[in-house]
Amino acid sequence: MLDQINQLITEIAGFNATTPEEVEQFRIKHLSKKGCIATLFEDFKNVPNEQKKEIGKALNELKTAALNKVNELKEQLCSSDNGKTGIDLTMPGDTVNLGSRHPLSIVKNEILNIFSRLGFTISEGPEIEDDWHVFSALNFPEEHPARDMQDTFFIEKHPDILLRTHTSSVQVHDMETHTPPIRLVTPGRVFRNEAISARAHCIFHQIEALYIDENVSFADLKQTLTYFAKELFGADTQIRLRPSYFPFTEPSAEMDVSCSLCHGKGCNVCKGTGWLEILGCGMVDPNVLELNGIDKNKYTGFALGMGIERITMLKYGIKDIRLFFDNDIRFLEQFTTAI
Repeated sequence: MLDQINQLITEIAGFNATTPEEVEQFRIKHLSKKGCIATLFEDFKNVPNEQKKEIGKALNELKTAALNKVNELKEQLCSSDNGKTGIDLTMPGDTVNLGSRHPLSIVKNEILNIFSRLGFTISEGPEIEDDWHVFSALNFPEEHPARDMQDTFFIEKHPDILLRTHTSSVQVHDMETHTPPIRLVTPGRVFRNEAISARAHCIFHQIEALYIDENVSFADLKQTLTYFAKELFGADTQIRLRPSYFPFTEPSAEMDVSCSLCHGKGCNVCKGTGWLEILGCGMVDPNVLELNGIDKNKYTGFALGMGIERITMLKYGIKDIRLFFDNDIRFLEQFTTAI
């Protein structure tokens, strides 16, 4: 048996391999459960006691030599790999394709950053609301068309539970739980019962701002709007305020910005007027302050609101609002480089 062990040690020492398959065959032949070394260990129990010490030592050396040989051959093949396996370990790894921000998220974050620099805090609220927070607390009369089924998605009637039609409901929650001064901006998703087309959708996103404090005037509103427009559309942007009507503001106005494409000269986008409507605004109606427990004789405030989709369409020249909701990779990949 000792001669057989010495012969195997010599055979192992002289073995060489050029492929991983040859190394594996060598390992199976010598080190597997049915290999020659395992067989020798099985026969070791039949060795006379006076020879066990010598043969046992030789068997251990044989097994160690076989293990070392397998490891040595594997290391040699890895270090000498010159591309035969199709893998060049010096090459850089494959790049992972990162996703992009949705264009609505890009514009929303940009708007929120502008208002944050003005000291406004971000406030969010539930999308399912009751009649009080969406309509009654905001001075909507009982006969207002927004309360009809054809304009609003109602979940329950009596009491009325509905999908919010604007993020002003978040402002009502804040007015109920905070005392002035209040300065907040409320982004979120809103719902209206409208036919889906290239210019309208039953789901869209809004950002509204509210500022309530002592001695807040329309001049503060105009200065805020001017700063916002110049930050979002460029330093040369001009604004125009037109009288309008909203139940929760008085006086109310709609704000236009000078068209950034034609610089006020008139084009297809602005329909030749040189102006683009982007938001509604006004001074908070004293009735709204009173309904929400704020002293209307002491405090005044202004509010403004805009649709993120409309501003995004103007900013990027998008002509179909449905693209924002289709999840078309070809459309979304165009915004990969946007922050």
